[in-house]
Amino acid sequence: MRTRSLLLSITSGVLAWLGWPGSPFGQPILLFIAWVPLLLLSNLENSSRRFFLLCYGSMLIWNLGTTWWIWNATAPGAVAAWLANSLLMCIPWVGYHWLSKKVKPLLATLGLICFWMSFEYLHLQDWGLSWPWLTIGNGLAIHPEWIQWYTFTGVAGGTAWILFVNIFFFHHWLSNQQIVGRKKIHWLILAFFIALSPILISSYLSTRKIETQEIQKEIIIVQPNIDPYEKITVGTEQKQLDIAISLSKENLNDKTVLLIWPETALYSPYGYDEDKLNSTEQLEPLRALLSNYPGTSLFTGIESYRWVNEATPYSRKTTDGLSQFEAYNAGALIDQFGTHDFYHKSKLVPGVETLPWFLRFMDSWFEKFGGVTAGYAKQNDRNVLEEKNGIKLAPAICYESIYGDFLRHYVKKGANLITIITNDGWWKNTPGHIQHFHYAKLRAIETGCWVARSANTGISGFINPKGAVIEAKGYGEAASLKQTISLTTNAPTFYVQHGDWLFQLMLSLTIIILLNSLFLKFRQ
Repeated sequence: MRTRSLLLSITSGVLAWLGWPGSPFGQPILLFIAWVPLLLLSNLENSSRRFFLLCYGSMLIWNLGTTWWIWNATAPGAVAAWLANSLLMCIPWVGYHWLSKKVKPLLATLGLICFWMSFEYLHLQDWGLSWPWLTIGNGLAIHPEWIQWYTFTGVAGGTAWILFVNIFFFHHWLSNQQIVGRKKIHWLILAFFIALSPILISSYLSTRKIETQEIQKEIIIVQPNIDPYEKITVGTEQKQLDIAISLSKENLNDKTVLLIWPETALYSPYGYDEDKLNSTEQLEPLRALLSNYPGTSLFTGIESYRWVNEATPYSRKTTDGLSQFEAYNAGALIDQFGTHDFYHKSKLVPGVETLPWFLRFMDSWFEKFGGVTAGYAKQNDRNVLEEKNGIKLAPAICYESIYGDFLRHYVKKGANLITIITNDGWWKNTPGHIQHFHYAKLRAIETGCWVARSANTGISGFINPKGAVIEAKGYGEAASLKQTISLTTNAPTFYVQHGDWLFQLMLSLTIIILLNSLFLKFRQ
């Protein structure tokens, strides 16, 4: 029995890994059966402690198999992410195991959907250790033609879809264990019906016409392909700027309205003073470039700072202790007249860019492995960056692009182009940069907007509102891409207007289930 339980635990973790984008198999069809072994395991195991340990092993295999590449960026962050995320993922499963001993199997499995989706929703919130990379609905990003209905549900719909199919397959097995003779197939038929119906709906939605502006906009993306560790080497700043300018000139012309450079394309060891950026001597070649193309605006990543008069939650003191400043991983909108606006990254990477207050005692440990001890300052409001040619940018820096609800707020405020600037080279040529690029397709579908993605090293490209990649440059290529697009004029999508309503519904049902259980226990 224990051998069988161990095999079920391993099988579930391996199937989830092989079904994820970037894995050796990388086909999400496996996700539709990946959690059946865990459901069988819960049915076999009476011991909550043993079920928890086996479930933890399964979740750990999934996390390690899909995100092992984090190690290349931060060793302690990787270990913490694998261990902590696997532990958090066990909570809804332990809740299901407990519930399955109290109610009928169908109600218990419906409870699992509520518990798991509540976990995913809470993990998307800004609580310090948010790591929603493995939200189940993300696993379908490789097939945008299956999930056009994310325009209504966001990734929550994908999570629900996959879990329901797994549950129906499980109930098919369960029903056939309880009868003798002729096998029942109604659960199997229902599983295939639920599996195929959303694909048919998606096929219909893909035929919808996208309303676009009459005037087309020419946009250029630059991918410098600079090694991220060379990028932070003192003395290479001018060389990096020259590379970005040279690549830009390959496609720049008088029709170009927007030029996009990647995360921290403007880099200095001490950062750039935002209040003096327009007079910084080091950026004179950039000002000369934009003067030659007065109709062009540049959106670029920049390492920057500002002096502050009073202490803030994010401010740091200078070495002499006499002054204070805030440091930013930022984006800047610049043209021939200077800098018009800044955006400061809001979703910071746990362990590398920030630590929650309850882990600040580990600051020095993370610093030894490349983490930022004091962390970056961040902004909480979603300000749309509007450039002079009518493009309204929804800026996302790196990690932020995996948060659907985060980006939809920009579009709700009027943004008509999602710009993702990133540096995926920290992970080297691993599945990490592939997964990250696929997730950008989800943001296009959810919001009905074009996505322009500029990576320092990784994959840069244009993605249309249907989630289709129009043009892209792969890992290790230094290039610039030019695309003429017609921005959409459609009304905001249902998801843009209502956000993660499906996640919130499941959280409400989870609260009802838990309150009802407490009430019954109190009565007893």
